[in-house]
Amino acid sequence: MAKKDVPPRWDRKMQQRLARGEAAALGELYDRFASLVHGLAHRVLGDERAADGITREVFIHVWEHPDSYDPKQGPLRTWVATLTHRLAVQRLRATETAALARDGSGTAEELEHKVRRASVAARADYIVQSMPVPLRSALERAYFQRRDYRQTATDLGITEDEARRRLRLGLQLLSTAHDTEAPGAPPGYGGAV
Repeated sequence: MAKKDVPPRWDRKMQQRLARGEAAALGELYDRFASLVHGLAHRVLGDERAADGITREVFIHVWEHPDSYDPKQGPLRTWVATLTHRLAVQRLRATETAALARDGSGTAEELEHKVRRASVAARADYIVQSMPVPLRSALERAYFQRRDYRQTATDLGITEDEARRRLRLGLQLLSTAHDTEAPGAPPGYGGAV
């Protein structure tokens, strides 16, 4: 196996510990990824209680099926995010389909549009959370603080050229949220939602 194909050591060790049934490993995994899982689920579902439910489901699945994670396929973080996305989209479809059948308001096309919108928003959140801190810091200043590249450069103590580069790269990554197979998004995170 080539060096670049070797999964991070923490990911391999965590999977092994979970497979052995170490409750402390689940606690450590929860501490590391609970906010990611809850945030992605909430972004898709738009409901705090539903996001809590998905968070529980994800960690139950991880606990009961640790061998379903293959470290060779990518980071544990990506696998957890993909699992969260899949379960949240399933829940959204089921909830909206039930509401559609019950109320008769809306169409299947509107349902799919809503699922697609929620999926793109969740992918964008994941991309922002996963991008390197220097890119994220530049984007946060530009977007939330309404800073231009000159002000961002001053705030971060970098050159104006570097600020422009970080903003451009960050926006390029973020623009992939609409792609069906977005680089930087979890595998299977695009396409069929």
